[in-house]
Amino acid sequence: QVELVESGGGSVEAGRSLTLSCVASVSTESSYCMAWFRQIPGKEREAVVGIDRRGNTTFVDSVKGRFTISKDNAKNTLYLQMNNLKPEDSAMYYCGANPDRWYCRDDERYYEYWGRGTRVTVSS
Repeated sequence: QVELVESGGGSVEAGRSLTLSCVASVSTESSYCMAWFRQIPGKEREAVVGIDRRGNTTFVDSVKGRFTISKDNAKNTLYLQMNNLKPEDSAMYYCGANPDRWYCRDDERYYEYWGRGTRVTVSS
């Protein structure tokens, strides 16, 4: 069983930055797939960016050059640095993980463990 706890969400103005964190209850050192998803009411959860043994994969074109995923294995923590935020980035952000997979996919069904989410609201 893996527990994931997100934090760092908040309300900011467009153009500002936020850094989300996701602390895992198990070691993140083995480079299994971990990813950030986001969801707005009435829509499916959308894969944003993942990190695995290949490196980083961005699943959403609109965040390329603005969002960066990283990991601190000493802290078992996954991060999402979000720069130049836009109102369309407003969503609940979730951390997902699958310790049995080396490579991330953009399908939420692929992930075995989820955090409860942290909300990001960007005003124009």
